[in-house]
Amino acid sequence: MEKKSLQKPIKNTRFLITVNVLGSAGPLRFVVSENDKVAVVIDTALKQYAREGRLPVLGFDVNDFFFYPASAGLDALRPSDPIGSLGVRNFILCKKQKQPLMTEGRANGIAQNGKKGWKAWLTKSFNFKIHSH
Repeated sequence: MEKKSLQKPIKNTRFLITVNVLGSAGPLRFVVSENDKVAVVIDTALKQYAREGRLPVLGFDVNDFFFYPASAGLDALRPSDPIGSLGVRNFILCKKQKQPLMTEGRANGIAQNGKKGWKAWLTKSFNFKIHSH
């Protein structure tokens, strides 16, 4: 007699998700596998977004985006999380705000201006004279 395998084949469930891109007219819809990583899903969304010629232009760097479940109160998903881990099908894609890099010259200028401010105030307050009539 042959032994039948008692192990069930691993099921890789596929499902339709909706991704709302902030600033865009409508949602993106596409099929993903429950084991797909969030980074792969963001990449797919960005490619579909560009292919459809949507505005504003977002770029293609997955690391420039946050990916949130549409359910209120949940934090952004990490790029390494499986997309099916929360059982959510609706998501929001947000571009991260870029902070301007502070150059050394600008940092020194700000530091010097800060010193002038309190020094000027201190000097002014010491020079305050009460005039008597």
